[in-house]
Amino acid sequence: MERARWAQRFNQAASASLIALILLCVAWEMWLAPLRPGGSWLVLKTVPLLFPLFGILRRRRYTHQWASMLSLLYFMEGTVRAATEYGASRALASTEIVLALAFFSAAVGYARLSSDSSSR
Repeated sequence: MERARWAQRFNQAASASLIALILLCVAWEMWLAPLRPGGSWLVLKTVPLLFPLFGILRRRRYTHQWASMLSLLYFMEGTVRAATEYGASRALASTEIVLALAFFSAAVGYARLSSDSSSR
């Protein structure tokens, strides 16, 4: 029972961090610090994050597994932009790093804990 409770917490953390990452990416490229005034086409970087959203919300183990790898792309982008940009963009990039790592950790934790105990 304890395993199921931890799996549920990891899923909640994965869901929250994925939704926060989606909102951050949209807000960043549209209003907070876009590359061009009025918004940027870079907002389309959010689209890949929408693909795993419903699988994460529905607690699908396989979605947690592959989406954890997807989050590493956002970690890399945040790392590059945190190192090369200044001001608000640097702070937003640092937030992206934290959210991507939080999602990665929670998704991997859920995938591990939701596995069949017979496969161990």
